[in-house]
Amino acid sequence: MKLATLKDHTRDGRLVVVSRDLGRAVLASGIAGTLQAALEEWPRCEPALQQLSAALNAGRAPQAFDFDPRAAMAPLPRAYQWADASSFLNHGSLMERAYNLDIKKDPGVPIIYQGAGDDFFGACDDYPVPGEDHQIDFEGEVAVVLDDVPMGVQPTAAAGHIKLLMLLNDVSLRAHLFKEVSIGFGPLRAKPSTVFAPVAVTPDELGEAWHDGRVKLPLHVQCNGQRFGEPNGDEMDFSFPELVMHLARTRNLRAGTVLGSGTFSNRDYAAKGSACLAERRAIEVIEQGEANTPFLKFGDRLRFEIFGLDGQSLFGAIDHRFVPAPVQEH
Repeated sequence: MKLATLKDHTRDGRLVVVSRDLGRAVLASGIAGTLQAALEEWPRCEPALQQLSAALNAGRAPQAFDFDPRAAMAPLPRAYQWADASSFLNHGSLMERAYNLDIKKDPGVPIIYQGAGDDFFGACDDYPVPGEDHQIDFEGEVAVVLDDVPMGVQPTAAAGHIKLLMLLNDVSLRAHLFKEVSIGFGPLRAKPSTVFAPVAVTPDELGEAWHDGRVKLPLHVQCNGQRFGEPNGDEMDFSFPELVMHLARTRNLRAGTVLGSGTFSNRDYAAKGSACLAERRAIEVIEQGEANTPFLKFGDRLRFEIFGLDGQSLFGAIDHRFVPAPVQEH
């Protein structure tokens, strides 16, 4: 099943079911008005949404219409909790080697930071940044969306609380990151709003590519129409159930919590490329002595997409550009 949220001049939009080929959609009216409402009553809503999805894919859904990703918000336009991991250890290792970082971490314990969930961006929305001097970067990732998770949950049970998957660009402002992390409290200004692909999917949509709590598919990244990389999610060192267990160790997680994987990163980066500028720049420092790839400029366009085993786009594409933020005079 595939779900999206259409813009309707409200903060949370209108929930729709989207066809498997991303061509058609139908309002989920009478089941749930928003995705957050559906997640909070998932045992009741999920069977009805699945039934509507089956009708839509069979061409039998009344009042179906063409789906336009430009009319979509993030599937969950705002979340009570957004947390992001660094679960591809190769990425951290490259950064540490390139910049001689001394990161205090415990083996076997994932790193997760608390992000801002109040202002997610849609896949085709222009992305405003105060200035190019903030060193604009991107990070291609996937995330899971949870229902209510009890404190102390174990990985086997945690897997059952994963209801949806999403594709995202975790925008980073590198001019702030090292300084903020060195303070010891984690990133704040370095992590502005996150961008999500137009469609959230239930794990069964991935078939065998959803295995061991990982998305075992390549993430295709383009910058200004040029191939940047297609790292695969199969090298995720911590599975999503393990990340959920870590996040819920001392607290309950409420329905609508979004948990990211961290930027995709593969050891064979020479062949598969990267999913963020910082990693490519770190590789250049290691191999050439200095970074040559510039950070993003206004007008630069990014595209992220994951294709399923059948060759069809799973989440739709993130396809957006960066623009100057409006000047606030008052």
